[in-house]
Amino acid sequence: MKLQMHSIHFDADEKLLDFIQKRVDKLETFYDRFIDGEVFLRLDKDDQNSNKIVEIKLNLPGAQIFAKERKDSFEAAADASCEALRRQVKKRKEKQMVH
Repeated sequence: MKLQMHSIHFDADEKLLDFIQKRVDKLETFYDRFIDGEVFLRLDKDDQNSNKIVEIKLNLPGAQIFAKERKDSFEAAADASCEALRRQVKKRKEKQMVH
């Protein structure tokens, strides 16, 4: 899936971007009609502990799903975001099967 990665006010390393790409690509096992997506990586200067924020927005035919998570590391936040998106995708698929 084509993802646009945005690291706000810092440069994310290639390893992190590859990790997030792989995580999001796994969502295609649950739903194969993703159009594209955007990922925003932010550092929250106010909060010292859980200051890594990952926002993922995915475009589907006729809809959009979104997840935002804040954790101690970008990897953990990406995992949590992808898990939230997986639940949304499953719920969306179940609704489509009913109709």
